[in-house]
Amino acid sequence: MKILIMTPQAEFNQNQQTQLAKIGTINYTKNRDEYPSEKLLKLCKGSQIIGADPDNLGGFERAKSQLTKIIDRLPSLKGIALASTSTEWIDLKLCRKKKIIVTNIPHYSTESVAEHTVGLLICLAKNIIINDRKFWSGKESKFGSGPGFELKGKTLGVIGLGSIGSRVAELAQAIGMRVIAYNRSLKKQKGVIMKSLNYVLSQSDALSIHLGCNKQTHHFISKKEITHMKKGVIIVNLIGPVPPEQEVVDKKAMSRALKMGKVAFYAYEGEDLTNNPLSKAENAIGLKGFAWYTKDALDRAKKIWVDNIVGLTKNKPINSISY
Repeated sequence: MKILIMTPQAEFNQNQQTQLAKIGTINYTKNRDEYPSEKLLKLCKGSQIIGADPDNLGGFERAKSQLTKIIDRLPSLKGIALASTSTEWIDLKLCRKKKIIVTNIPHYSTESVAEHTVGLLICLAKNIIINDRKFWSGKESKFGSGPGFELKGKTLGVIGLGSIGSRVAELAQAIGMRVIAYNRSLKKQKGVIMKSLNYVLSQSDALSIHLGCNKQTHHFISKKEITHMKKGVIIVNLIGPVPPEQEVVDKKAMSRALKMGKVAFYAYEGEDLTNNPLSKAENAIGLKGFAWYTKDALDRAKKIWVDNIVGLTKNKPINSISY
């Protein structure tokens, strides 16, 4: 069996390389640069399985069109193992039509993102990031931006109780927070009180948003929802970076809320620096999408990816996508 893996061989440990060598003829790409379409097609020729990484396909923005060309022109293809949790960069309808099995890498960064979220909640509650900015600009006063607050005894509202939201809830309870949550489907979790969205918004001293990006969640938090929030709430939203049509939080509405003091601090992940209303808000903390980026998460993802590739070659797919 012929397999193409869109990652340099050296990025796999010795055990993983041995594991892969046993399943067929493995071709690796030499680097993580974007490959021209024709070069990729040449490398893929005759492959039954592809381990697809968006880097060689031009990043998430270009990967879908590049991968579609390969799928259309590779009749031998039986399975694609995606090197990500996201499936936005592959045409699942086309794969279903061609009976190609697709797998992804779920939950590998749950702990990393959850810890990052709680870390940001602490930073916002203590005014750490704002005071750092003022310190280096020479604008800080004796007490910086005023007093912060302790999280112990405060209420955290978790919006979306998936794997990451659930772990955030656990960590928040460990530091003494009361946790309430909203989820579209009713869930039970120890120590978490499930409530309506409006209740969660109105009762929370801090909010952590963990929703999928789709048509139903576009601008899920907008002007109407913000009016229900407590004055001075802090918010962490690590859903991103995403294109504007998939944004869960309305940036214009959030910018107004920050300016008026309705929201004290808002930390989010994003790429768009042009025409971004949040760029003018001193109390908005914009970050690149790196919450998942830890050595532990990367090692975990690589192991799952290898297992997925091996599973496809044995016709026993692991983490296959339902489509």
